[in-house]
Amino acid sequence: MQIVSVRDEPAIRLDAIRYFQRQWASADTMMMYDDAITRCIGAENPLPQWYVLRDGARLVGCAGLITNDFISRGELYPWLCALHVEQDLRGRNLGERLIRHAADHARALGFRSLHLCSDLRGYYEKFGFQPDGVGYHPWGETAQVYSLRL
Repeated sequence: MQIVSVRDEPAIRLDAIRYFQRQWASADTMMMYDDAITRCIGAENPLPQWYVLRDGARLVGCAGLITNDFISRGELYPWLCALHVEQDLRGRNLGERLIRHAADHARALGFRSLHLCSDLRGYYEKFGFQPDGVGYHPWGETAQVYSLRL
């Protein structure tokens, strides 16, 4: 298994876009992933980063490291987003590998904390994330914010 950044391997861009879209996009948000992933390649700023987890040629997981996850907590960044591991491979610590990879990259970029928003309780706490209040999405929903000291 190998975690690859689209910035480091731009040739995987189209496969990465399709993978993120399959996991996270709706009909209305397909272009958001296409644009965000395409524009990260060669970008001046270090964020966003889009990672895929490969098992040989098969993409089996993904995650992003972004500046804001469509949430009101703009004072916090970077954000871990779009974490996914294929169902048949869950329970093998692959989600943790993706989280640690993004956290290590954020630390190397000089950030002192990493954040995420999720309604999933009990998972991210296993990796050191702590509840950090609530955030508000533009579409009117709320989500629990979690923060990890790097």
